[in-house]
Amino acid sequence: MELQSDRISYFCTMKKTFEELKIAKSILKSLDDIGFKEPTPIQQEAIPKINSGANVVGVAQTGTGKTAAYLLPLLTKLKKPEGTDPRVVVLVPTRELSIQVGEDVAELTSLSELRHAAVFGGIGWTKHAELITPGIDILVATPGRLMDLYQAGVLSLKKVKYLVIDEADRLLDMGFQPQLRKLFEILPPKRQNLLFSATFSEAVETLAEEFLDFYEKLEVSPSATTVQEVTQIAYKVPNYRTKLNLIKHLLTDEINFSRIIIFVKTKEHADGVFKVIQRKVEGEKRILHSNKGQNARINAIQAFKNGGVRILITTDVSARGLDASLVSHVINFDVPPNYEDYVHRIGRTARAGNRGDAITLIDPSEEWHWKKIEELIRMEVPPQEIPPGVEVVETEFDERQPQLREIDRQKKIDDPTYQGAFHQRKKKDKSKKSFEDKFKQTKSRQKRSKRKR
Repeated sequence: MELQSDRISYFCTMKKTFEELKIAKSILKSLDDIGFKEPTPIQQEAIPKINSGANVVGVAQTGTGKTAAYLLPLLTKLKKPEGTDPRVVVLVPTRELSIQVGEDVAELTSLSELRHAAVFGGIGWTKHAELITPGIDILVATPGRLMDLYQAGVLSLKKVKYLVIDEADRLLDMGFQPQLRKLFEILPPKRQNLLFSATFSEAVETLAEEFLDFYEKLEVSPSATTVQEVTQIAYKVPNYRTKLNLIKHLLTDEINFSRIIIFVKTKEHADGVFKVIQRKVEGEKRILHSNKGQNARINAIQAFKNGGVRILITTDVSARGLDASLVSHVINFDVPPNYEDYVHRIGRTARAGNRGDAITLIDPSEEWHWKKIEELIRMEVPPQEIPPGVEVVETEFDERQPQLREIDRQKKIDDPTYQGAFHQRKKKDKSKKSFEDKFKQTKSRQKRSKRKR
């Protein structure tokens, strides 16, 4: 950590402006209009390396400007429209992130003639074909929709000079590696590759080693480091109903809890939380999960970003691409089973230099997972007392039993010899029949004998 601190301290003394980073003038004007005054650390490190033509792997916390770190130099390299086939392809894991990055491209090219589009699943591919057929320079896409358009013959990738894999850890978590392999076979071998991720897991490292040949790794903070501006808070809560009571209590503070994202692990939990706060909590609320139609999801995200929605309840997948700068709180109703998702979740607050709070509710079956998260982020988050006035209800049998079974499973992972309260019962010796079985068989024989008479 001492070396890291020295490196960051040295780096801070070497700050450069966007002009010094040789960003195109039209892009500089757009940055000024947007209100971007100076580069973030990942932008200061990545832009010169990308300008040099190197393959780059960038690891930085969510909300630190990774998207602009690759867009700014690439848009500068493109300069002006050329041909009809895309020269830049940006791969992202979800439709929401595709839309978000597409909006970022639109903002940065507002004074440029460069052509761009964002494509994703959930709607007919012919609509996206209409967008790209007239000619395009930058294409933001989910892997599935990119392959749809390519296989339909409406998209050529032979002119691609720059490939960006954004949110690489999430792409791998969602099982997109087979599609990535196919894509790498199609793309021109001579191209610049850029991979960006909030975490540098073993899977991401393997992907980089396999497909990027030689690359430069830029890591402005250790992998899975949480943003310093986020205050992390934890509560140990016995059960689902008490979690709901605690959320209702917290959200009565409308001044401090001004714009909130509540993360849940399943769409069933999302629906349950929404029903409760819909009745008990002030402010506009929306819900995001895979059962919601695409238009509803997009409209909910846009309304939240614009400030028309106070509370957004969402699963992890649906929240990708949710880039709102004034989120006051992230509440983890459930501890994420994928520990790196915790880093992504709390990165939704404290963006663009703002401060924010991340609150996690932990039931007994989640305490083991919480310890793993603390190991990942290399810090301890001591649990706080449940506030006075929150009703702590008794855990019902139907919830307590699954909790105990999950705790047993966790103990067996740590100690394979552990038997536990729910170990498998010994099978009965089939050769030894119980008195009850013998009695039933005797009665059955007697009945058959009577029928014969």
